Formats: sequence, C-alpha cells, structure tokens
Amino acid sequence: MMDGFMANVLPHEKSEKVKELQASGEYVAMTGDGVNDAPALAQADVGIAVGSGTDVAAETADIILVNSNPKDIASLILFGKATYRKMIQNLWWAAGYNIIAIPLAAGILFPWGIMLSPAIGAVLMSLSTIVVAINAQLLRTKLQ
Repeated sequence: MMDGFMANVLPHEKSEKVKELQASGEYVAMTGDGVNDAPALAQADVGIAVGSGTDVAAETADIILVNSNPKDIASLILFGKATYRKMIQNLWWAAGYNIIAIPLAAGILFPWGIMLSPAIGAVLMSLSTIVVAINAQLLRTKLQ
C-alpha cells in the first residue's frame, strides 16, 4: 500500500529524502527518468525508471517502465501481490505432498494397516508438480 509521495524535490535532496524515509523504517520506491534521479533510484528499496528517460536512470533502476507510463506502477504492485499469493499457494501444495505422502510411503501408519507404496508416492509427487505448474499458469489468466 502506498502511504504517500513526494514531488518537486530538488535534485540534490532526492537521495537524502529516500535515506530519511528508510531510516524511519519505511520501504521506499523511487520513480525517476533523469541523471539527477540515479542516486535516489540506487538508494531506494525499489528503483523504477521511466523508459523514455536517460540511460543512467535505466541502468540504476531495478525496474524499467518500457511504455513510459507511470500508471504501470499500480499494475506492478498488483502483479507482485498476485505473484506472492500464488507462491504461497504453491508452497502449500508442495508441502502438502511432503507432509502426507512421504510419511505414508515410509510406513509411519503401517501398524494400523495403512501403507502407501513407493510407486504411488512417486505418482503423487509427479501429480503435485503438475498441480503446482497449473496453479502457476492460472496467474497468467487472472492478470489478463
């Protein structure tokens, strides 16, 4: 979530403003397009260069807006959040397999007559990989 922004900051003060915000515990994203923005872009937690700007800004930044549209920053934030959620989902899918299938294949419930053959465990492992891959592909359809 964006808590605020600064505009019309003098070139020599940009990097200092970023440092002040970081010192107060803020996570700072800086957007710029010129040579005078490069130090602040490098200092920021996330540097975003406008694609039509200077080469120095583009080289310094973490992200380059190729369409030179500052509104794309909102899309970047939404994409990052969606990617993070998908990553957590996939971790649970993969962990679910490991938590359930591996102990069953190892025979942990054998005394009660429950046993998963290693062959079935291998099939479930492959199925888990397929589910994770399909789930990751769903991110593409969600964002379009």
